[in-house]
Amino acid sequence: MKIKKNSGYLAPRVDMPCQPPLARRANFEEVALGYTTEMAMQEASRCLHCKKPLCVAGCPVQVPIRDFIAELARGDLQTAYTVVKSTNSLPAVCGRVCPQEYQCEGKCVLNAKGQPVAIGRLERFVADSFIAPIACERLTEKTKCAVPRHGKKVACIGAGPASLTCAGMCAANGLATDVFEALHEPGGVLVYGIPAFRLPKNVVAAEIDGLAALGVRFYLNSVGGRTIMLEDLRREYDAVFIGVGAGLPIFLGVPGENLVGVFSANEYLTRVNLGRAYDFPRQDTPAFPGKNITVFGAGNVAIDAARTALRMGAESVHIVYRRTRAEMPARKEEIEHAEEEGVQFAMLAAPVRFDGFDGNEEMRLASVTLQTMVLGEPDSSGRRRPVPLEGQPRVLPTDLAIVALGTRPNPILLDAAPGLERTNRGYIKVGATTGETSLSNVFAGGDIVTGAATVILAMGAGRRAGQEICKRLLPN
Repeated sequence: MKIKKNSGYLAPRVDMPCQPPLARRANFEEVALGYTTEMAMQEASRCLHCKKPLCVAGCPVQVPIRDFIAELARGDLQTAYTVVKSTNSLPAVCGRVCPQEYQCEGKCVLNAKGQPVAIGRLERFVADSFIAPIACERLTEKTKCAVPRHGKKVACIGAGPASLTCAGMCAANGLATDVFEALHEPGGVLVYGIPAFRLPKNVVAAEIDGLAALGVRFYLNSVGGRTIMLEDLRREYDAVFIGVGAGLPIFLGVPGENLVGVFSANEYLTRVNLGRAYDFPRQDTPAFPGKNITVFGAGNVAIDAARTALRMGAESVHIVYRRTRAEMPARKEEIEHAEEEGVQFAMLAAPVRFDGFDGNEEMRLASVTLQTMVLGEPDSSGRRRPVPLEGQPRVLPTDLAIVALGTRPNPILLDAAPGLERTNRGYIKVGATTGETSLSNVFAGGDIVTGAATVILAMGAGRRAGQEICKRLLPN
């Protein structure tokens, strides 16, 4: 595409204001403070409004990016928000946690000459403009009960990003939609996994309130495969969507992993986020205390755990990774924020064993022994495989270890639904374009299908399933 002249597109991206590192590591307030209207308008002016916007192709939920940015540049925030919401049920969430650098922004044509448009930041700005109660009421009055009911019912198991997206699409098209969530709050990973300093809980609550305004009903403390059964839902509802995630943690499998003080990232983050341990003792759930904390893994969950541990009062926090920084799968921005806040990185190292205090009857963790690694030949993923460098172990004092190596399917619902066909990795097998499982009119999406992935990919799966459900259940 020929780039326009004299358009100002080569101006640097407008930086997002943030809390200073020393201040933010002592609180759970949001790190990135968001654009002002002037900043957002300035950044929106960099968009070239391509005839064939490649950025849209990079978005798993196909947000009409060019169109919403054009409305923002004109100052019409309500129309911009309506455009975003036409395909994205959770824009305030996506604007904060999506890996835009690999998706929409990664496809922006400005990458060839400079910096891409800050699409995620602009989406956040537009969405946040309607988080305020007055703005929400104004928009809700136009959408509430606007779509007639069609006598068809949809059930969604799980209240994470995939289910919320599917539910939003079905409800917006007039289908009576119920969401069943195992925990006592809806939101899934958005509330139990992602810390408030990256995704404030009031933002998640506001997005869910928007779905409730469309008619989505939430039933909490409802465990799929225990208190609610798939076959019962199939008899009562015209379609069922399964979006229960993949919450069973993977551990290291090294000696001493059963010592007191070794946690999965799932448990640690759930205690702090969903249990509000960061606000103890005003909240009831405490977190396990640790002064010298070591996190194993290098994805976004590992970074979240490490930054959370700092805020919970740790004196030192290390991230241990078998490869180098260049291979870390976490977002570059999150890695940089962690480093600014004081997280230390131990690269090319792998745990050999955990050790407790001598003579400690409570079996409390005291240290971890690390083996130095070097990168060898590429493995099946294309990354160079780490191999041990013999004879170079070292001991790292650790009284709290957090294992963030990923997750696998929780068997509770799957074992109670033997008719669901699974992949050889144990995940639910679905049709690529519809999300339908081996059971008629039962759909699935998100981590229970793909394994641990991003919020936006889960939302994309929920959207595809929602489209197919609407296509089947709604009158022509």
